Amino acid sequence: MPKEKEFIILYGLTIQRNSEIENQVGKTKDVGFQFGIRKTFSVSTEKVWDFLFSENGVNIWLGKLKNELEIKKEYETENGTKGLIRVFKPNSHIRLNWKPKKWKNMSTVQIRVIETGEKSTSAIHKYLGLGVFASSYQSRDRNEFQFPI
Repeated sequence: MPKEKEFIILYGLTIQRNSEIENQVGKTKDVGFQFGIRKTFSVSTEKVWDFLFSENGVNIWLGKLKNELEIKKEYETENGTKGLIRVFKPNSHIRLNWKPKKWKNMSTVQIRVIETGEKSTSAIHKYLGLGVFASSYQSRDRNEFQFPI
């Protein structure tokens, strides 16, 4: 049984686990929790996109792949992360399911590259269903909250 006030630290975000969970920052109406980061670069959208999907780029944000990324196809990384590419629009965005080996539940990652004049903004969002937190709480494995983004 959780204590009245228990907190999880997630990449600098604090999410309170108690009866007030409905009013937490990052909680969505439908998918549980989300968090994201944005960074603007002084390069074209195409250069940012090309780097993100180069071998080095994919190794950074997803991991070393066992197979190619293809729309509506499953992928797997060498460390056991699995998922499905749901949406892929070149020079725009990708949305994929993401499940590290030790997780019980799937989450969703979306990466978007947005043109802002002569610059580009990269936006990465991760959506975590409430079941991810429930499963992780039961296992008490705090390493499950470390994301490679």
